[in-house]
Amino acid sequence: MRLPDAILDACLCDPQAPLTQDPARDFGLGKDAAQLAMAGLRPWLNEQQRMLWASRRAALLLVLQGPDCAGKDGVIRKVVNAFDPQGISLHSFHQPDEQERYQHFLLRYRQRLPQPGLLGVFNRSHYEALICDPLDGLCSEADVPQRLQELLAFEGEWPARQLHPLKCYLQISREEQKRRLLSRLERPEKRWKLHASDLQAYREFDLRQQRWSELLAASHTPQAPWYVLPSDLRWLRDWLVASLLARELERLQLAWPDNPLPFSASDLDAAE
Repeated sequence: MRLPDAILDACLCDPQAPLTQDPARDFGLGKDAAQLAMAGLRPWLNEQQRMLWASRRAALLLVLQGPDCAGKDGVIRKVVNAFDPQGISLHSFHQPDEQERYQHFLLRYRQRLPQPGLLGVFNRSHYEALICDPLDGLCSEADVPQRLQELLAFEGEWPARQLHPLKCYLQISREEQKRRLLSRLERPEKRWKLHASDLQAYREFDLRQQRWSELLAASHTPQAPWYVLPSDLRWLRDWLVASLLARELERLQLAWPDNPLPFSASDLDAAE
């Protein structure tokens, strides 16, 4: 079912060279094996997440980052759909709106952290405030070092509230991004995803990768490590994310809560 620890640990961010590995590497795995493993893994993930929801003692937060077309939406459709929607807290973040621009940059993320029992998903995240906001003119480059310190302090609060992060950077090549952008241009059901900013981001691919590389290195910490997942192969990307979620759930050692029963079978019979 899930991938072995050796493969998952091979995806841990290397702070010395966060984005130097091949985004098309496949670890010698195959698509057919991935599909079989995912079919077996989904029911197990679902039961574990329902135990998380029932126990209400911890929360998971899946952070999905990556270039445009890296597959953040795809992971949500193909991996997160294994879980019970009642126990999911899903948020997609875009540019801050007019009101949010006057608030502290972390406020909208702080307000959406998952409560105990929930699996939270951030489609893009607080890291955008250090990469995209300066490029989009929403803050100055001089603000970035202070923002980084505030971001790290924000994540440093999570262990006390039993919030377990799983930060995934979906790495794709520039060539793969172009193929996916062309597919969106050609397919009517995908054109709605396109924005003029996608072309600018493609032009700035190398610049943005350099900035992300620096940020990954600076924010890879023991309590909130980054995983850099090769994502040119969609089936492998999904298997990696599902396996990382499975490992996090294993570490929680979940069980159905053994709460005192509020009434007995005899009480039920007596109520007739």
